[in-house]
Amino acid sequence: MIASGAALAAPRDAAFEAQKPSADAREMVQWVRHSGDAAGRPYIVVDKKEARLYAFDADGRMRASTAVILGAERGDDSAPGVGDRAQTGAFRPGDRTTPAGRFETQPGINIHGEHVVWLDYDAALALHRLRPGRAHAVRAARLADSKPEQRRLSLGCVVVPVQFYRDVVQPLLGRRAGVVYVLPETSEARELITQL
Repeated sequence: MIASGAALAAPRDAAFEAQKPSADAREMVQWVRHSGDAAGRPYIVVDKKEARLYAFDADGRMRASTAVILGAERGDDSAPGVGDRAQTGAFRPGDRTTPAGRFETQPGINIHGEHVVWLDYDAALALHRLRPGRAHAVRAARLADSKPEQRRLSLGCVVVPVQFYRDVVQPLLGRRAGVVYVLPETSEARELITQL
C-alpha cells in the first residue's frame, strides 16, 4: 500500500520543483525519498509521458533534467526475445518500446564499443548518449522538440544529449551501480510504486 499525503511529505527540492515535473514524476521522487528505495545510490526518474529525465545524486538532490528520446512504440513491457533480436536488428512490431519499471543499473559498453548504462542487459535496454551516424541530425532535432510525442523514435533505449551524458550520467552512473525508475505511460505512477 502506498503512503499518501503527509506521510510522503519530504523536503522539497527547489531545483526539481523548478522543472515543473508532472504529478507522476513528483509522486515517484517523493516515494523514492520517503522509502529509501535507492539505498544511498544515485537514481534517475524517466517520465515517459513527458519524455523527460530527472537525475539525482546519492543524497537525493536533483543534479539535472533533460528531454529524452524513448522507444518509438507506446507500451510498458519489453517484448519477449527483444534482446536477441536487437543483436541482429530483426525487430518486430511491438519491439520498440521503453519498458516501465525499476532497474538496477550497471555501467558498460555496447557492441559498438560505446559507454552505456545498462538498465536490462538481456533486453538490450540502456541509457546512452545520442549516437553519431546517418540519423544524428534528425534525432538531435527531435530531441530538441518541445513536444514529447516527437521524441519517440528509439528502438527502446533512453537517449540523452551527448553533453548531458558526459556531464551528468557518466559521473552519476558511469562508474557505479544506481537505480533508474521508468514511469509507465499506460497507467499512473502509483501502479508502479505499489509493485515495488
